[in-house]
Amino acid sequence: MDAFAGAITALWLGVLTSLSPCPLTTNIAAVSFIGKRVGNIRSVLFSGIAYTFGRAATYLVTGLIAVTGLLSIPGVSFFLQQNINKILGPLLFLTGICMLGIIPINFTWPGIEGKGEKFSGKNYVWSSILLGILFALAFCPVSAALFFGSLIPLAVKQNSPIAMPILYGIGTGLPVLVFALLLAFSAKSVGKAFNLLTNFERWARRITGLVFIIIGIYLSLQHIFN
Repeated sequence: MDAFAGAITALWLGVLTSLSPCPLTTNIAAVSFIGKRVGNIRSVLFSGIAYTFGRAATYLVTGLIAVTGLLSIPGVSFFLQQNINKILGPLLFLTGICMLGIIPINFTWPGIEGKGEKFSGKNYVWSSILLGILFALAFCPVSAALFFGSLIPLAVKQNSPIAMPILYGIGTGLPVLVFALLLAFSAKSVGKAFNLLTNFERWARRITGLVFIIIGIYLSLQHIFN
């Protein structure tokens, strides 16, 4: 996989993560928080950007620690360099199964809906950054599977502990940016956009899950079973 394809994959994984049921709930809470100043276009836009920045920064730090930690240990680094394709195949296969719902996953995250209310204050930009950090750290089964099961192995394979997590983080914040734009210029469009994103997520998750399973089987057959 070349660098461009890896970058697109990382961004897509982030978008898909943000539209999965549990992360989507946190993004709705973020939109609710940002929408409190719906009459102030500048505040809404900057808050959406700040929220995305908070998520991207959190995934950058988490990914950097995970990738550099794995590669800094000589034995682990050598093992990954020799076996990353063997590991990536089964991981993609299992992630695809989870995304298709073949393995039941609990999508609920108790108490997350109301946490946006705790970040009220005059400085919405800083509050939005903190909210992005909080929600990025609130890993649920789907986001954890996509981040640790797909993105981290991809970042290791590409030797990209910075770019891949950043692109993933930007992808997770894109829906909030879209909603922020809609809130800034046309609050009535938010409901329609949410319904479209919900339907899009359902099909995108299934298609991506199937693609992951196919790629996982292919990599496993090629690198494990020769």
